[in-house]
Amino acid sequence: MGALRIVDAAANRAAEGIRVVEDFARFALDDALLTSIAKSLRHELATALSAMDQTELLAARDSLVDVGEAIKTPAERQRSDMATIVTAGFKRLQQALRTLEEYAKLIQPSTATTIEGLRYRSYTLEKALVATQRGRERLSAAKLYVLLDGGSSEAEFRRQVDTLVAAGTDILQIRDKTLDDRTLLTRARLLCELTRQSNTLAVVNDRADIAALSRADGVHVGQDELTVKQVRAIVGPKPLIGVSTHGIEQARRAVLDGADYIGVGPTFPSTTKSFDDFPGLEFVRQVAEEISLPAFAIGGISLEHIAEVQGAGLNRVAVGAAITQAVDPAAQVRIFRDRLEAAGKPILQQEAATECK
Repeated sequence: MGALRIVDAAANRAAEGIRVVEDFARFALDDALLTSIAKSLRHELATALSAMDQTELLAARDSLVDVGEAIKTPAERQRSDMATIVTAGFKRLQQALRTLEEYAKLIQPSTATTIEGLRYRSYTLEKALVATQRGRERLSAAKLYVLLDGGSSEAEFRRQVDTLVAAGTDILQIRDKTLDDRTLLTRARLLCELTRQSNTLAVVNDRADIAALSRADGVHVGQDELTVKQVRAIVGPKPLIGVSTHGIEQARRAVLDGADYIGVGPTFPSTTKSFDDFPGLEFVRQVAEEISLPAFAIGGISLEHIAEVQGAGLNRVAVGAAITQAVDPAAQVRIFRDRLEAAGKPILQQEAATECK
């Protein structure tokens, strides 16, 4: 009876915990992917527990004389924000699943194995949800991401970075396959130095080692480079990690791996990189409908394409030649930003701004 009572209580705690998490993913993040994963966990837990005799579990329940009901700690009654609520929900879920796993071995061993699998999946969901929330917070204002090479000289690179930072670029990524390692590190360190006192984030393409040595704000990797786990082992817990994705399964995997943002594309043919396939705007729509992790449409993005990207559901873009090769890069940055920021304003506010002009 003691084991049945423990299983009944732990089952209730686990269901309560996963519901807290699911509601956050659904209503606070509007994230269809994470909501679906949480909902699946909840239903699979219910299915696993249904294999046990529910009449026996209810017969063992005695909530009126539960000695733990009156034992409370101050921390239980305090929540500073939604993040602490979600953390508490996850811990409640995972601890309850562990209890279920152990005591189910006395009642129905096969269920214990299923519960163990659910517990490990809850760890993956927690990592993905926390990374999504962190990425959304850190990149809440980031809409324009510019990729640039190392320039023909350090002086030219400095002038270009200064121009793009002053114009209001949100993220600058150095991507240059032609530079030797020492020169690339020198450029990356210069990029970090020039952006450090600004609102512009500095990111290194592919090279986690260069990102770590230059103390960049982040590193961006593709599908053939190091994994998020491998990059995290090099750069540590704080830098941003972005992942290029070319299909919805890759995007989902990046979320579960703990990426801070994703690149979505190629959206249009690019002048700087060749691709065999173009997932295009349909992929943009899929990501916008399913994933709330910050996502930047990339590949051949020009001013003429902004409206199409926004119409597909994303309002963040990563741009290369359309800005770096423009006659006036600073002016181009400002135009891009105006187009992107206008999408976030109410219609009446946009009309008023137009009339003022």
